[in-house]
Amino acid sequence: MALRFAFALNRNNEFENRHFGDSEKFAIYEWDGKEFRNIHEDVNVFKDDDEHEHHHGDNKKGKQIVKHLTGKGVKVLVSKQFGRNIKIIDQHFVPVITSANNVEEALAVLQEKLLSILEDIESNPEHHKLVDLRK
Repeated sequence: MALRFAFALNRNNEFENRHFGDSEKFAIYEWDGKEFRNIHEDVNVFKDDDEHEHHHGDNKKGKQIVKHLTGKGVKVLVSKQFGRNIKIIDQHFVPVITSANNVEEALAVLQEKLLSILEDIESNPEHHKLVDLRK
């Protein structure tokens, strides 16, 4: 089973201490059962959607990101932080908190948790558990 991940990164391809939806871009990777492949990157066009007319953590932005990433086949989100929209996110994705600085570091740790992530996706289709990979 192929499994797609979205990593919340800045312009320098690093994780920051920001909520998933506030990242500069999403790096999409796919696990094909043997290895991770970089599929593509998307600029986070939704990043500032809640700053103009709404308050931070507005679920309008969360819903837009969910629609965008589910359309890309993503099942797992990886970030240093998640905000109030975690209530929307965990209905569609497995949220993963990392202390890694970049995707390569995160992938090394994720490989150890792949089985439990796959089991969560299959057994809990309507509400996924937060996976904490912080050291």
